[in-house]
Amino acid sequence: MNKILDRRTLKEVLSGLRAQGKRIAFTNGCFDILHVGHVRYLREAKKTADVLVLGLNSDRSVRSIKGERRPIVPEGERADVMAALEMVDYVTLFDEDTPGELIALLEPDILIKGGDWSAETVVGRDVVEARGGNVVIVPLTEGASTTNVIGKILDVYGSEKK
Repeated sequence: MNKILDRRTLKEVLSGLRAQGKRIAFTNGCFDILHVGHVRYLREAKKTADVLVLGLNSDRSVRSIKGERRPIVPEGERADVMAALEMVDYVTLFDEDTPGELIALLEPDILIKGGDWSAETVVGRDVVEARGGNVVIVPLTEGASTTNVIGKILDVYGSEKK
């Protein structure tokens, strides 16, 4: 089964799953360098619904949010890595700076974000709650971030010459 789908195909797949009574959860992010914080977060996200959809920021979108030196890993490779995780059912890329348009199209029942967000500030909250859904905030793993991983790599290997 191909887990990486364009948004229109994913909309059709989710409509079929919803017709079977499945609950759909949606989360999003850059997921530039996969680390333990990501894995723990996605495990918790999967517990909230039957199907977990991951909206993955495109390279352009990551640069817009994180700066010109990111992403480290290109979008196609990031999508493959995320699709390989058993707790992620579907992955779709989005090029916008926020997933608002994608959330409106996919109409998830549950919207998942990390503990660095408050429910009131989550993009798409209004769309999900208007349909009777809810927002779930998953606590972050202390010290686990892509920025910290990059910093550690630079500390250990940054001064080495090729």
